[in-house]
Amino acid sequence: MKKRSFQKPVLILTYLLGILISLSSSVSPFTGNTGLNTQKIDKNVEKLKESSWFVNLYEDERYRRSFFANKKIRSYLQSSLRVNHLIKNEKAQKSFISLLEKQAQLREKS
Repeated sequence: MKKRSFQKPVLILTYLLGILISLSSSVSPFTGNTGLNTQKIDKNVEKLKESSWFVNLYEDERYRRSFFANKKIRSYLQSSLRVNHLIKNEKAQKSFISLLEKQAQLREKS
């Protein structure tokens, strides 16, 4: 009896999955680019500044540094999908504020 080899299909699926992941994130396994897109982040921040709840956070000294130096916050703000969700959804806003708060607490501890 012949045994079927599933190695090739698994390798192909793994490769395709890697391509899909690299397209949906800022990390590209082909170029080694792991940086954040500053222009995209700035554009999304400008969009958010049209909302008063965000302006209050952005001007608060406790959180202000996170918008410029915190990789988690900047990575979050790089996604246009997340930013549009923040603009429209109060629950997403509360979740983002919680993330900001958590990052501020971590920074204060260190």
